[in-house]
Amino acid sequence: VVVPRDVEIYDFCPVQHPADDPDSDIITTHFEYHSIDANLLKLDELGHDDPTMIKMLEEMTGVVATEIPLDDPGVMSLFTSNEALKYTDDTPDPILGNLGCLAVPEFGTKFVRGMVYDTKPKSFDDLLCISGLSHGTDVWLGNAADLVAQGVPLSQCICCRDDIMNYLIGKGLDPLMSFKIMEAVRKGKVAKGGFEPGWEEAMREHEVPDWYIDSCRKIKYMFPKAHAVAYVMMAYRIAWFKVHIPLAFYAAYFSIRAKGFDASCMIKGDAVAVAKYQELRWKESDKTISNAEKDTMTTLEVCHEFYKRGFVLEPMDVNESHATKFLITEKGLIPPFTSMPGIGEQAALGIVSERENGRFLSSEELSIRCPKVSSAVIELLGQIGALGDMPKSTQVSLF
Repeated sequence: VVVPRDVEIYDFCPVQHPADDPDSDIITTHFEYHSIDANLLKLDELGHDDPTMIKMLEEMTGVVATEIPLDDPGVMSLFTSNEALKYTDDTPDPILGNLGCLAVPEFGTKFVRGMVYDTKPKSFDDLLCISGLSHGTDVWLGNAADLVAQGVPLSQCICCRDDIMNYLIGKGLDPLMSFKIMEAVRKGKVAKGGFEPGWEEAMREHEVPDWYIDSCRKIKYMFPKAHAVAYVMMAYRIAWFKVHIPLAFYAAYFSIRAKGFDASCMIKGDAVAVAKYQELRWKESDKTISNAEKDTMTTLEVCHEFYKRGFVLEPMDVNESHATKFLITEKGLIPPFTSMPGIGEQAALGIVSERENGRFLSSEELSIRCPKVSSAVIELLGQIGALGDMPKSTQVSLF
């Protein structure tokens, strides 16, 4: 939030401790932003996982992402089948379904995969439509979804805000009126208060169909097409690695996007991962599942797909594993230390930093050289095989 030099942000927006915990170390604002947004300038600076993931993929493979074609047939097939993934087991999978876009940004959630299944995209433009629909409010459910089910082509539905203005101009409406209608619809003003006088009459005069006008009435927010283009271009390039250099894709996904990766069960093979997934699915149906468990459930789906493609998660190794990133091997991946619950980033970085001074010869030596690594963490590393056949002590008996 930008304020003039001669004042402080606190002059506009006091800060306080959370109301329900006055002794907390957290400082929060006293007012929500919209109480002062007419007076101050706000700049949104958002973190985004996709560019970070693309950078990691480029570094691992040497492939320049911007040179990846946006019409690759293998990538496009992910949105209608999973054949490009070449599962080692050809039987239909109840968890993964028959699409291949799991873990692809923009298209990997259950909700959007349902949209992909219903719309059967065949072109990059279709993917833009889906991205616009998935980011809007009251644009898909109860609106475009019903139209697609009735046979209206996806390309004719209102998917992004730009579609409205371009469509109306194409129908012969005055460009300025077309722009104003678009702005009113995408901000939800039409849904709240109806069309301005003369707008609906002008649309009917130019043979805009009733279903299109009704669709405009339902929309509360619309995504700009430029955003959809940027997001889908990144998603498509990441998906290219999923088809053509899969281990790099999974290494980047598990390192950057996967929340709730739990090496205690996920490195033990597909059967254990599926059993854990089913356990969480029961909790989901009983509505007793936590948000952290939902994240784990999503990651377990990707882990299951990883195994179905014939790859393996190899044992963690105290002398080889990275602190935070998955490493590629000939047959699969080695998980980082932080993928194990109970091992924090500082402890993991401490292990990696100290081993540059020489390999660890015993768990006792590990404890001495890495004081930030607790005995509980060392015991945990031993349980999952990360210590290998390392003895407890470096001392050798004289006898």
